[in-house]
Amino acid sequence: MGQGRKEYVFEGPNGKVTLAELFDGRSQLVIYHFMFGPDWQEGCPSCSFVSDHIDGALAHLAARDVTMVMVSRAPLAKIEAFKKRMGWRFKWVSSYGSDFNPDFHVSFTKDEMAQGKVNYNYTTQEFPSEEAPGISVLLQGRRRRRLPHLLHLRARHSSHSSART
Repeated sequence: MGQGRKEYVFEGPNGKVTLAELFDGRSQLVIYHFMFGPDWQEGCPSCSFVSDHIDGALAHLAARDVTMVMVSRAPLAKIEAFKKRMGWRFKWVSSYGSDFNPDFHVSFTKDEMAQGKVNYNYTTQEFPSEEAPGISVLLQGRRRRRLPHLLHLRARHSSHSSART
């Protein structure tokens, strides 16, 4: 997949930010792949339910050298409007226009969807949406300026019945 070799750039409230910068000085990064496609008007209801419980956990994660960030393909303006409407404070960045989501197998092209099965959750399977939920846990090497080695662990929701179609 090459997650440690590509220079992914996201759009955040304060401008562009790299994957390495998302660690925010910590050694561990939890990315919640929030289902919110570029043409959607709002985020996934199930992802929203999960996100309603994130703000309170952030201090506990930070105390354990963990940064948590939400990532979606929706443009930042849509993300910011939805985040404000929902009353959330956690960090949420846009991967709009980058390879990040497809490389992490949480967004699928129209061609992939037309084939009937996509590479999701470590297997080829049917999936009802071009966007998929997931959690990626990245560990940064000792050299914090560069990401020479990332350990990428992924956990997925066990059911995707609530995914948008």
